[in-house]
Amino acid sequence: MTRAAAAKIRAVIVDDEELARQVLREFISAHSEIELIAECANGFEAVKIVTEQKPDLMFLDIQMPKLDGFEVLELIGNDTAVVFVTAYDSYAIKAFEVHAVDYLLKPFGADRFEASLKRAKERLAGKLPEAAPSASELAVAARPPAQFLDRIAVRDGTRVYIIPLAKLDYAEAQDDYVALAAEGRKHLKQQTISSLESALDPSRFMRIHRSYIVNLERVAKVEPYGKDSHIAVLANGTQLPVSRAGYARLRTFLDQ
Repeated sequence: MTRAAAAKIRAVIVDDEELARQVLREFISAHSEIELIAECANGFEAVKIVTEQKPDLMFLDIQMPKLDGFEVLELIGNDTAVVFVTAYDSYAIKAFEVHAVDYLLKPFGADRFEASLKRAKERLAGKLPEAAPSASELAVAARPPAQFLDRIAVRDGTRVYIIPLAKLDYAEAQDDYVALAAEGRKHLKQQTISSLESALDPSRFMRIHRSYIVNLERVAKVEPYGKDSHIAVLANGTQLPVSRAGYARLRTFLDQ
């Protein structure tokens, strides 16, 4: 491999619209320093490509079926620089600007593309600080108020599992991960429990302990456990610790 080839920026386009991919492809073709290694029409393809080929740069659409752009970002980690490509969304744009995230607002022209690409290159070269927020924090910031998750995407290798929140029993904090218990299985996702809590509907899910969030529909009863402590017993028999503050919140819910 030549030195020039080795120095190329390996890029991926992710967009469910063929026309949008074509526009990006044409703009990228004017840059010999960029090697377009893949085009993906959905988020599942994107996660697989990133996991297997580890590109340097991704142009990522937000509004996509199956997996949206934020779900893709949460699943791929922070090793790939991302330029979001989106139709107008006031909450998303505000979040991007606050967190200094590169984005292209559809429809965009060559000048806007060049400016965004320049920033992406500077970030890759270490001239710009890495974006501060985690993927999950950015997703929460870009979500309109009172719009909560209805599913959670989890990656296991190159495979992606979708957990409908109606099937989630509880979430348990494990360092920088959360273990999501659903249908007799546990899935690990790299996310803090506080970030997950802020994305869940508080009328359906409650933080009952610093390490546990529970689906309120699963709580069968709350029982004493030792001196001044309690446990929540779920319908399937699972027992979860309840903090003093969590017990007060649970009692309010159960007494309704």
